[in-house]
Amino acid sequence: MVRRRWRAGAVLPTLGPPRRPLSSCHVTGDGYKASPPAPRAPLFVLSHGAALPGAAGVAGSPAAAAAAAPGFPMGTEGARALVERAAALTLQTGNLLNWGCLRKKCPATPAEEVRDCIQKTLTEWSSKIGQDLNQEILEVLECTVAQAIEKINPEERDELKVSVSSKIAKLFIIGSNSSSIRDAVDLACHALGVAQLDSVIIAPPPVEDGTSLSLEYLQPYWQELENLVQNKKIVAIGTSDLDKTLLEQLYLWAQVKPSSNQVNLASCCVMPPDLTAFAKEFDIQLLTHNDPKELLCEASFQEVLQESIQNAKAHEWIPLWLLRYSVIVKSRGIIKSKGYIMQAKRNAS
Repeated sequence: MVRRRWRAGAVLPTLGPPRRPLSSCHVTGDGYKASPPAPRAPLFVLSHGAALPGAAGVAGSPAAAAAAAPGFPMGTEGARALVERAAALTLQTGNLLNWGCLRKKCPATPAEEVRDCIQKTLTEWSSKIGQDLNQEILEVLECTVAQAIEKINPEERDELKVSVSSKIAKLFIIGSNSSSIRDAVDLACHALGVAQLDSVIIAPPPVEDGTSLSLEYLQPYWQELENLVQNKKIVAIGTSDLDKTLLEQLYLWAQVKPSSNQVNLASCCVMPPDLTAFAKEFDIQLLTHNDPKELLCEASFQEVLQESIQNAKAHEWIPLWLLRYSVIVKSRGIIKSKGYIMQAKRNAS
């Protein structure tokens, strides 16, 4: 064996790029533990098409030249300028299983998890973004940590279930516009790189005090979901927190029948017998959840926005909807991906 001696200060030869550790995810009940891959320099994308790798962009690029220009506001200053001029904001957390922070903290409640995810995404985005020197007005801001975005491999699509609560998705309508449903589903499909979601469960917006949830209130939201099913954007649709009477009314009225109904664990320790009997008779799956009635309220979002980007006139921003998605390996029940997408608008008086 030949031994080589290196003098002090010599540069050692490299052995190629370091390997990234494999990520793993183990499901335990409603939670998961993840060992994420090593982080890479984030790429943040603006809605007008400018991409800024890291903080200053690739050397020699227009983004890098602009960042090096005297007086170019970076970090929170640049992000605040963008937020103050935008009319709407779309936020994507990407795959939370790729976030190193999951190893350090396990959120106590769903509301705490949402708040933490929004705050960390806004903080990372604002720390890296730069303001366009041309003072271009961005109608829609895209706050995204690109290295956490994980599209589904088309070859693996048949093995995965995508839901908006598991490729399942649960959609929380915060405003009162049923058209938000189509926007949310389109953004989820684009973020995951799929043509349709396997299941979407809708949590209707909270009704006013003293008013009960009714079929008339649900109908415009359900009709929008039915349109998406007919257009092959969703396979199955479900409801949340409907009692037997309201679930029966919806079932008899709807053209596309609900495939599932979520029941809050806080409201009952045992499933109501009448609800169980009706669901069994009409093949409706009963699921449980622990989401609060308002997973993200207006005041909470404004507080997070203010903490992440100070002096950004957070009081002008109103959240419209929040979507939580999961991608599950069908054969093993393992969570492959989980994340949040949300949209907010600015009401400048």
